[in-house]
Amino acid sequence: MKTTLLMFLLLAIPALADPAAVSLSGAVVTPKNVSLADLATMPSETATVSQQTDHGPVGGTYTGVTLWTLISSAQWKNGPEKNAYLRHTIFVTAGSDGYTASFSEGEIDPKLGGSHAMLTYKKDGAMLTAPQLVAPGDAHAARAVKGVTAVVVQ
Repeated sequence: MKTTLLMFLLLAIPALADPAAVSLSGAVVTPKNVSLADLATMPSETATVSQQTDHGPVGGTYTGVTLWTLISSAQWKNGPEKNAYLRHTIFVTAGSDGYTASFSEGEIDPKLGGSHAMLTYKKDGAMLTAPQLVAPGDAHAARAVKGVTAVVVQ
């Protein structure tokens, strides 16, 4: 009887969302949630970062997926205008405090700005508990976002 009740409850209650999942939405053909495990299966890059903050230097070696690769996996949704892809802005937001950083599509496009801004899942070889945005080309870590929960393309 206990086993039957337990099975009923497990089937009746929707699965809990992964607290470390990132919602990818907005001007993409296929919005989706991406977990740390999903990020680890995508083409990744590793970058050593040394940046200043308002509280001193920070750094580390990060492994993750570039914003370009992540968003391309959901397919950009462009309007009919000439060079419509240059009109997109990407907002990356933390869940704990709403901290947000932004990038233009042209900035992260490999054929234009080529920024290697990435959603990371490892720091110094250890798995993170939540994705972190790192912008290796920035001298200041103002666009580093810890605990990323949303990437919205506008």
